[in-house]
Amino acid sequence: MMIDSRLKAVYDGRSGTDAEQQALTDQFAVSLGPQGVDDLLDGACTLIYMFMQWLRMAYEDHDKDVVECVVPNLVATMRMMPRSVRPEAIPTMAGLLVAAGTGLSPSLWRKQYGDWTMDEMNPLEATAFLLAEHINRLTDDRDFATRMITEALTRADEA
Repeated sequence: MMIDSRLKAVYDGRSGTDAEQQALTDQFAVSLGPQGVDDLLDGACTLIYMFMQWLRMAYEDHDKDVVECVVPNLVATMRMMPRSVRPEAIPTMAGLLVAAGTGLSPSLWRKQYGDWTMDEMNPLEATAFLLAEHINRLTDDRDFATRMITEALTRADEA
């Protein structure tokens, strides 16, 4: 939902984070507790994995490699976002994208390097956001990425 609301804000021409929305997001994060935060991080990694798998299949249909087509563009975009994505977090996000694009669980990939840090929270959110926006641009449908996740969750609930 956070990714969807950020996408809608960008598409509506609103830049930055609404103070009220940020306060609600912060309040929600505090209410989760340690296990809830871990679950939220796993959820973000799952989104990144699902987005990269969809992109992998889409690019393979055109005989292209997802890592080659997606990672350099996202890294370049993150470099243009120094307030949201600190430069030292970019290699971690690139590694996360490569892991997801090659079929590895981003959560398991990250565990080998230790726990997530507070400095990696914004870059992680930005990575999920940028992937969703990339998918929406490819499909020429502003709601495609959100709808894809909603449909996957609906199918999982039915199973």
